[in-house]
Amino acid sequence: MAKLLKPGTVENLKTRSNVRRFEVAVLTAFLFSILACSRSITISSGVQATQWAAQLTAVVPQEDIHQGSAANSDPQPTIGNSTPPLESIDSIPTASPTSGDAFPTASNLPALNPTSKPQLPTEQASPTLITPNTIPTSKSTQMPVIYYTQAGDTLHAIAVRFNVKPDEITSPVAIPSEGLFSPGQLLLIPNKLGETGDSGKLLPDSEIVFSPAAIDFDVKTFVKNAGGYLATYQEWLTTGWKSGAEVIQQVAIENSVNPRLLLALIEYQGHWVYGQPTNLAETDYPLGYKDYSNHGLYRQLSWAVSQLSVGYYGWRAGLVTELDFPQGKVRIAPDLNAGTVALQYLFSRLYLTRREWGGALYAPDSIPTLYERMFGNPWLRAQTVEPLYPPNLTQPTLELPFPQGQTWSMTGGPHSAWGPDGALAAIDFAPSSTEHGCVTSDKWVTASAAGLVVRSENGVVILDLDGDGHEQTGWVLLYLHIATDGRVPAGAWVAKDDKIGHPSCEGGVATGTHVHIARKFNGEWILADGPVPFVLSGWQVHAGEQPYKGTLTKDDQVVIADIYGTYQTRITR
Repeated sequence: MAKLLKPGTVENLKTRSNVRRFEVAVLTAFLFSILACSRSITISSGVQATQWAAQLTAVVPQEDIHQGSAANSDPQPTIGNSTPPLESIDSIPTASPTSGDAFPTASNLPALNPTSKPQLPTEQASPTLITPNTIPTSKSTQMPVIYYTQAGDTLHAIAVRFNVKPDEITSPVAIPSEGLFSPGQLLLIPNKLGETGDSGKLLPDSEIVFSPAAIDFDVKTFVKNAGGYLATYQEWLTTGWKSGAEVIQQVAIENSVNPRLLLALIEYQGHWVYGQPTNLAETDYPLGYKDYSNHGLYRQLSWAVSQLSVGYYGWRAGLVTELDFPQGKVRIAPDLNAGTVALQYLFSRLYLTRREWGGALYAPDSIPTLYERMFGNPWLRAQTVEPLYPPNLTQPTLELPFPQGQTWSMTGGPHSAWGPDGALAAIDFAPSSTEHGCVTSDKWVTASAAGLVVRSENGVVILDLDGDGHEQTGWVLLYLHIATDGRVPAGAWVAKDDKIGHPSCEGGVATGTHVHIARKFNGEWILADGPVPFVLSGWQVHAGEQPYKGTLTKDDQVVIADIYGTYQTRITR
C-alpha cells in the first residue's frame, strides 16, 4: 500500500514521465562526455548517476547543453506527484519544544541584518561550516549537483544559494537570464558548498503565506472547537478588545501569513490552542521570545511573522543564505523551498543550540508533525494551489497613485510591505507641501488600476484587481496611510484614476504625510525590485543598498528616493 506523503519527502516520490526520462538521457550523455569518472553524482532527489546510466535511451550532442547566460526558454512541464488521500486523525496531541528551558531573550539573540546582500563567489576558499549534510571530497574529483528548479526561482538567487557564478550553471534547455524559471527545469551546478544544514523540506510555500489554500479556513470556528486557552483569551489593541481568534486573523491578514501556521506555532510553543499554558512565561510569551516590548499574543505573533518574512523573502531574493547560532554559522541547504527556510530562520531565533533547533523542526514530535495532525497533509493541499508563482507571471499595467499633471516626491524606495522586517515590496510617495510632518492633505491618492475594494480600515485600502473578493488570489494592491476622512469604502468598485483617499500618517508608524503602496500575488508579497518588475506609468522601481533607498527610471530619466523629499525625488505624472 502506498505510504502517506510526509513533509520533506514530496520530491522523492517515485513518479516517472517521458520528460524526466529524456532529461535523464540528455544529462547522462553530457556527464559521461565530459567526465571519465565512475563516482556517483550528488543530486537533490537522491538518485545516483549509475542508476541514470541504466535508463539511457538516447544521446544528445553536447552543444545542446545551455549555460546561465542563455535566452529565455519555453516553460518546462511540472512533474506531478500522485499521492493517497489523507488518513483521518482521531486525537490532537499537544506537542512541546525539545527543551522548555531554551527560550531566548532579546539580549542573547544574534543580530538580524536582512539587507546584507551575499556576494557572488570569487576564487576564495569556502567558509568553514558546522554539522555537515554532505561528506566533502577533493575538488579535483567532486561531481556537479543536479537541481530541479522550484516556483519563484531566479538565476541570481540560485547562483547565490549554491555559491557559484550564474554562467557556471548549465541545463539541457535554455536558461532565462532574467525573470522566473519554470518549475522542474533540470540544472547542472558545480558542487562548491561542501557542508550545509538540514535539507529536509518542512512546509510548502502556500502554507506560509496567506495563499488560496487558506481562503476557506475559519479561524474562529477552529479556535472555538479546539477549546484551549486561546478560546477564552482577550487582548486590548488600538482598535479595541479582540478575542484570541481575532488577533490571529488580524496578524494573518495584515502580514499575509497563513493563519494555520500561526495557530500551530502558538500550540507548539505555548500550548494555547488545545490546552493551557504550563507556566507564566508561556502565558506572557506564547511564542517563547522573552522580551517585554513583545509581551502578549499580538506582539509575539508580529515578531514571529517578521522573522518568517526575513527568511522567506530573503531566500527568494538571494539575501539570506545562513543561519546564525552561538556556536557558529550554518549554510542553508541550497535546494530548500522558501517556506522551509522561513521556518528554519524563525526557529534559529527561538532556539539557541543547533540540537534543540533540529529537534523542534525534524524530530518525531516536531512542529511539522504537529501541523499535519492539526490541519491534515499540507503537501496534498499545496498540489491544489501551487505554484504560487507562475513562470510567465507579469504585472498588469499600473499607474502612479496620484492624478495626472501633479508632482509628488518618491520618499521611500523598496522597503518592508508590512512591519519593520519583511518583504522589500513597498515604495512611498508624498504630495508637495509647505509643511513637514504629519499634516492634513487635500491631495488625493488615486487607483493605479481598476478593482474591487475588499478592505478599508485603519489607514489601509486593499484593491483586488481580479474582483473575486479575496485578498489571497490574483493581483492585489495595498495602499497604506489613507486618511479616514474621504477614504473609499469596502465593497466599492473603482476604475483606474478614481479617488482612493487622502495621504496621511494613519495606519502605522510614519514621520510625514505620504502613501505606501505594495503588490501581492496569490497572497505573496511581490518584491519591488524582483523578477516581476514594479512599473508605474512606465517608471520602473530599483532597490538601493538598504531599505528606503532606491530609484525610479524611465528612459534616461532617474528619480532618487529620499525621505526628505528633495528636488531629486520629484516625479510628475
